[in-house]
Amino acid sequence: MNENSEKIKKAIEPYRQQIINHKVYSVINELDDLKIFMQHHIFAVWDFMSLLKSLQNNLTCTSVPWFPKGSADTRYLINEIVVGEESDVDSFGNRKSHFELYLDAMHQCGADTSQIEKFVNVLQENGDLKKAFLLSETPESAQKFVDFTFEIIGSNKDYLQAAIFTFGREDLIPNMFHAIINDIHESLPESISNFKYYLERHIEVDGDHHSHLALEMTANLCGDNEAFWQEAEEATIQSLQKRIELWDGVYDAIISQKVLA
Repeated sequence: MNENSEKIKKAIEPYRQQIINHKVYSVINELDDLKIFMQHHIFAVWDFMSLLKSLQNNLTCTSVPWFPKGSADTRYLINEIVVGEESDVDSFGNRKSHFELYLDAMHQCGADTSQIEKFVNVLQENGDLKKAFLLSETPESAQKFVDFTFEIIGSNKDYLQAAIFTFGREDLIPNMFHAIINDIHESLPESISNFKYYLERHIEVDGDHHSHLALEMTANLCGDNEAFWQEAEEATIQSLQKRIELWDGVYDAIISQKVLA
């Protein structure tokens, strides 16, 4: 890892710790709590795919006629990540994106998928994020999270997109959460085996191999430009703050449900 990457890692560590030690994990005790978590988190899974495809569009030639674009090393890095994220395998060996794997997990455990499905359908029809949020009644914290991602996508700065992809989306799910999922899985394997598989796959594919590729990609794009690295650090901190706000929203929703119950 180069010196600038290390500097970003050091700067974001306090925010990373806030996410890893967030109070939301302590209130996920049963399946109904997990369903609320998933209904919010699915929006972050979806916009991760959008960020990924934006990077691919910017760093490779995705139009016809084809011409070589940018660095072949960077093209390789992003294409390698896209293959793993967009066409992974489920537990039965069927090809699926990580978004589709997550939706399968939601369907299996009985989580409500109507908001994310409505959101995607409206967006496919007219490309209007605000309208899609409104008509799907997307939770506010998820809206703000997605809005920030699309702000970075809209900047057309590939080095910023790479930075929040690399440092803002690296494995932020703590061991505590995995322990909770394993406990629920022991009593309800038929309800969350798909989600357990998704998490394990996420760690295996994203947490190790992809994180190394993404680090290299970000280093290639920022190069020796100190201003790029500084911008990248600021954007990454903002992205982690949005994640904290998303988890705050999930926590509030779970607590509200417990009070009503």
